[in-house]
Amino acid sequence: MQGRFFADQAVKFSQVPAFRAEHFPYAGPYPWLDRPDALDRVDEKLKHGELTAEEAEQCRCWSRHGYIILKKLVEDHTLDTIWSAYEKAVRTGRIQLDTEPAGAGDPYPGRFLNPHKKSGSFCRILKHAGLQRWIRLLMEREPKPLQTIASHKGTQQGVHSDSIHMTTYPLGYLSAAWIAFEDIHPNSGPLVYYPGSHKLPYVFSRDVGLGEFDLKREGYGPYHLKYEPYIQDLIAKHNLEPHYFHAQKGDTLIWHANLLHGGSPRKDLQLSRRSLVCHFFVKGSFVYHDLAAARSRAQYLGTCLLRDDSGAILGIGRKTR
Repeated sequence: MQGRFFADQAVKFSQVPAFRAEHFPYAGPYPWLDRPDALDRVDEKLKHGELTAEEAEQCRCWSRHGYIILKKLVEDHTLDTIWSAYEKAVRTGRIQLDTEPAGAGDPYPGRFLNPHKKSGSFCRILKHAGLQRWIRLLMEREPKPLQTIASHKGTQQGVHSDSIHMTTYPLGYLSAAWIAFEDIHPNSGPLVYYPGSHKLPYVFSRDVGLGEFDLKREGYGPYHLKYEPYIQDLIAKHNLEPHYFHAQKGDTLIWHANLLHGGSPRKDLQLSRRSLVCHFFVKGSFVYHDLAAARSRAQYLGTCLLRDDSGAILGIGRKTR
């Protein structure tokens, strides 16, 4: 492994048979809030003035439950500017959205992967000082954007852990932030998550019988058939209780790499659920996709343009490295 990576045990990527979890050692260092002494370390940091009382309480929540909620983290004006630019990109054809109807009369288009590559306004979220500060605190390392997904509506996505889709070596150095761009109605299909599920063993493709080439040959069919029922069995076995993110505009939920979450059913298809999810890894970790058995392109992404309301470029920041 090249010197820029911080894993305790080196890995020669050119000799890895496939980019799957079974070919990487289960070696540290582990994220500080995943370690057995996490709560003691939080108390020590608080005692020595390294954490505020609010930061300490959020770190305890992360360690115990696998997430934190930050009220009104992102300003309304910022959210409105970003979404307006996104809608403009859709109107002009720069971004083309599939319909992905959930039923008859569904008025909203589907999700869009990595909108920040088409609309630089989303970089206001990726570079948001408050968001970066909290992820840096939780990871104790510098956050690096990996992926964004914009949604007009609830996804109804099956419950999953992000780590089967975006895997880091060492494990655990991935986090995700879900930002509400409007007040989220309970019938719109809010984000569902299972507190404490991050403490369960990581579940990877091999654990559920998914082959190295299944995704390439058959798409997501085998994933839905094998992985999602396995996760539902885990939820039932451990009596995990669902929580729903009934967010107000600007509220942000940040969750652990292994927290089980998904999209709850949309009870009213006429209700929107405008949101953005951002996934971050950290500088010095290696990213791959266990399900696709592929190396992530995150290490090779380009720049992120920051623009003001008129479209003028405010600055340029590397999205990764």
